[in-house]
Amino acid sequence: MVIDRAGLAAFLRRRRESLQPEDVGLPRGRRRRTNGLRREEVASLCHMSTDYYARLERERGPQPSEQMIASIAQGLHLSLDERDHLFRLAGHNPPVRGAASDHISPGLLRTLDRLDDTPAEIITELAETLRQSPLGVALTGDTTQYTGPERSLGYRWFADPATRDRYAPDDHPLLSRMFASGLRAVVTLRGPDSKAAHYAGLLLERSAEFRALWDQHEIGVRPHEVKRFIHPEVGLLELHCQALLDPDQSHRLLIYTAVPGSESYDKLRLLSVVGAQSLG
Repeated sequence: MVIDRAGLAAFLRRRRESLQPEDVGLPRGRRRRTNGLRREEVASLCHMSTDYYARLERERGPQPSEQMIASIAQGLHLSLDERDHLFRLAGHNPPVRGAASDHISPGLLRTLDRLDDTPAEIITELAETLRQSPLGVALTGDTTQYTGPERSLGYRWFADPATRDRYAPDDHPLLSRMFASGLRAVVTLRGPDSKAAHYAGLLLERSAEFRALWDQHEIGVRPHEVKRFIHPEVGLLELHCQALLDPDQSHRLLIYTAVPGSESYDKLRLLSVVGAQSLG
């Protein structure tokens, strides 16, 4: 496929001008004269330089890679149809849809962008973190940084003992059963050639605990209603978890809250201060 530079530039400009800062979780600020977002704001959302993005809008520069186009599609909060259109304009075939896709729907992104006061994250069906709220990063660390099988919390649970440090020790046996059970369900759903099956194969070779649990063939093991996290600075937090499902992409938005007036509620407020200082 050949890049359509004029079409690409026009589409990017139109999408940028149609978005307001609050649509993408940015402050509006004072003395704002730009219609829509500024180029530097879009570039920041897409994790690229302002100069690079500006050249695309001016029909210049090299053909953007598939990875760069995926980043732009996510930064501009494009729908799946819009994302696929953007890929074709850039001269690439669109990526797959469904469970194998990392593209987050605009609805989930808009919801996450408004969750500044509570831990939240968007994950795949393999517990790969795609996006976190600032307080989510403060609670568990930046879990979007991993690559390969380590992106999956279930994989890290068995492959990296340090992963368990953030969870109450008494809950470890149940969580181990839950991760093994969940992975088996996804393998059955997606088939023997799936990413889930690949992860299971790696863990069968690497972890004796996983092998023992896998042999139990458990399905449907659920976590406790209250999740208990161990934070290195504020200690134990008991949080309720609510999930919002995007069935088209098999993504979940997990939102963690504490009971008002509880010790965990006060610790969560303290964590928002600690997290802000750490990010600063």
